[in-house]
Amino acid sequence: MASRILRTLSREKTFYFFTSIGNYTGQSASSLKDFMDKINEVNVKSLEFHFCRGDFEKWIAEVLEDKALAEYIRKLQQQDLTGDKLRIQLHKTISKRYNRLKNQSNNKLNPTFF
Repeated sequence: MASRILRTLSREKTFYFFTSIGNYTGQSASSLKDFMDKINEVNVKSLEFHFCRGDFEKWIAEVLEDKALAEYIRKLQQQDLTGDKLRIQLHKTISKRYNRLKNQSNNKLNPTFF
């Protein structure tokens, strides 16, 4: 499971960051690691745009096939996060999940979220 979630995706399945409909930032993510890194790089307006639309949780659940992380992202919406608080919380949540999956992949541990 961990290796499937951590895989690099094709261009067709890559996440493309926009600040609004039709306004592409020029940045994209083709893996969970890449996505985690881009959270700290993209314009915060892009994070807010995708977050409020549910784009992150949808991509994570349907493309990366990580329902657990998608659910954690969905729960963040209840906190009404914006700006740098949103960026920090997204990165923290995704980083924690990424590191756990990486350890599972390396050590073949039993799957748990944290």
